Amino acid sequence: MSQSITNEIKNNIATLRLNRPNVFNSFNREMALALQDALDEAEKNDEVRAIVITGEGKAFCAGQDLKEVTTPELNPGFKKILEEHYNPIISRIRSIEKPIVAAVNGVAAGAGANIALACDIVLASEGASFIQAFSKIGLIPDSAGTFFLPRLIGFQKASALMMLGDKVSAEAAERIGMVYKVVSADTLSEETEKIASTLANMPTKALGMTKRLLNQSMTNDLGAQLDMESKLQIEAAQSEDYAEGVDAFVNKRKPNFKGK
Repeated sequence: MSQSITNEIKNNIATLRLNRPNVFNSFNREMALALQDALDEAEKNDEVRAIVITGEGKAFCAGQDLKEVTTPELNPGFKKILEEHYNPIISRIRSIEKPIVAAVNGVAAGAGANIALACDIVLASEGASFIQAFSKIGLIPDSAGTFFLPRLIGFQKASALMMLGDKVSAEAAERIGMVYKVVSADTLSEETEKIASTLANMPTKALGMTKRLLNQSMTNDLGAQLDMESKLQIEAAQSEDYAEGVDAFVNKRKPNFKGK
């Protein structure tokens, strides 16, 4: 089993930690495939109701390990890197109907930045930064960066950041809407656990449907989105969580949601 990803399950939260700190958690093939496996396990495990992705050490993720792509016997080639590494990771993050929180503990560059931005909620420590580093070495942004970043911060700002490769501080990222919240480095773990715990104890079936709707809103027109909202709202109203939530509200007690 790969040690490049650690997977801890506690209090219904799966914490997936990128674990190559000596190279700032940059991705090689082993780590990319291990993250996919860890996401699959978290999706299938009914005990897991929320997922956290974070990094070990000083960095969140520096993107692709350039040593791998510049060493002929190690280089999988960009076709494999995109189609077998990053694209499946992004697809999993968006398709898993459980809330996924990115806890960005340091630099998030290239694919590392875009993997974080694909998550449902992004927390960043005050020392974190985000860099669309691709243009610096003659590449284009991948890992759905060209999809999510313009939608998060607007076309003009995204275009400039991708072409210029500027470093964005955590505070600036929060200000322009790239991330949800910035917290101190000392409290990142605590704040992440608090938010993930809140999510894990919410009606996660409805949260999964909300995620599905947000995904579809990227391509649906208004009519199609309203139709989908109607369909999923009817389904949500038939859930055990809805019955529990209404009963708890009427009887003025704390609800005990099960994600069913």
